Amino acid sequence: MKHYPHHIDLKPAAFARGSVKLPGSKSISNRMLLLAALAQGSTEIKELLASDDTHVMLMALQKLGVPWHQHGESQDFAVEGKGGSFPHHSADLFMGNAGTAIRPLTAALAAVGGDYTIHGVARMHERPIGDLVDALNAAGADIDYTGNPGFPPLHIHRGRLHPEKLQVRGNVSSQFLTALLMAAPLMARHKALTIEVIGELISKPYIEITLNLMQRFGIEVERHGWSSFTIAPGLQYQSPGTIHVEGDASSASYFLAAGAIAGGPVRVEGVGQSSIQGDVRFVEALQQMGAEISMGENWIEARSNGVLKAIDADFNHIPDAAMTIAVAALYADGTSTLRNIGSWRVKETDRLTAMATELRKLGALVEEGADYLRVTPPIAMDAATIDTYDDHRMAMCFSLASLNGATRPGVPVRINDPKCVAKTFPDYFDAFAGIVQRV
Repeated sequence: MKHYPHHIDLKPAAFARGSVKLPGSKSISNRMLLLAALAQGSTEIKELLASDDTHVMLMALQKLGVPWHQHGESQDFAVEGKGGSFPHHSADLFMGNAGTAIRPLTAALAAVGGDYTIHGVARMHERPIGDLVDALNAAGADIDYTGNPGFPPLHIHRGRLHPEKLQVRGNVSSQFLTALLMAAPLMARHKALTIEVIGELISKPYIEITLNLMQRFGIEVERHGWSSFTIAPGLQYQSPGTIHVEGDASSASYFLAAGAIAGGPVRVEGVGQSSIQGDVRFVEALQQMGAEISMGENWIEARSNGVLKAIDADFNHIPDAAMTIAVAALYADGTSTLRNIGSWRVKETDRLTAMATELRKLGALVEEGADYLRVTPPIAMDAATIDTYDDHRMAMCFSLASLNGATRPGVPVRINDPKCVAKTFPDYFDAFAGIVQRV
């Protein structure tokens, strides 16, 4: 495990320039691991993300009796699929703070049947899972809360799931729908299963990732817009043989924003025009702010085109990458408004309050609403010590405040508890240091 100090001090940076090879996508990595475990046949997963979140999924699969091995010191893994079941019918599973692991695994365990307990860190026990559990229990699962109702930890008993229809709310987390979709072939053994979405579905691009990966593992889902999804009976996940993990598009946002703020060009490698990740649309927001963007099949590049323009936009589709825009707004020519980001409140921390608090330390005028953030940049930023709330994205976002913009110089920034980046990008600060020239 990488060693981290209690804090990292970032000196002001004159410009940002260079290229970064991205780590694998967290969303893709954990989906691939579970699908590979449920498939028939062995799957070679190339360039799996090395992070806390993938580690807890790998450990959970090991406890469930799914064999896997890592090829040397590479991030290539072989997973031996178990054809829609788990060898161990009883297990106690620790899921850290990995929403991409605990939610799909909960649905899969309920569908497979057994006696499982599933829990995580304290913050995970504050993140909602009730909509998913309600949907599963209504279909015949037997899941108990062993702490606060609506939240992990959970005790999953053997139920009787043979539903023809499931309903789930879509306005809290798209991971609930992802979980049901991934588990659907396990429940639709004899009859077709339709999953209906109640209300507005947030973070739709993440559902596109789920459907794309299910297709690669042999499951076609019939969709009716964003309102319902139908899985035919008797389908079985099949190994695709070898499959590659794309670079993480959310992680790309920090480096692309650095190029847009502090000169550039900054290029990220591992994600581009052919990406299945919705967060590549982050570049559209940078373009609205005036940055120059170019893209290839497997790379994206950003550079500054002068002072960034203030932005007023709906970020429901890319809530994670939108955090980067909130910090980039410090360099804009006026007040920026980020709308429809209520899902920030149920992430690794309450990101709306956390972001508002830390932006104010830098001198910004911030208005925090129930589902929006309005950021007015200061004339000159204040040096600040940034608290990270055990949230990897808070740490990575605020590194950008050390950059010199076209009209607003960066400031010394201390990032407390930098080890939180291990959740998705353990080498983030090394990669960031590789593209900046300090004053």
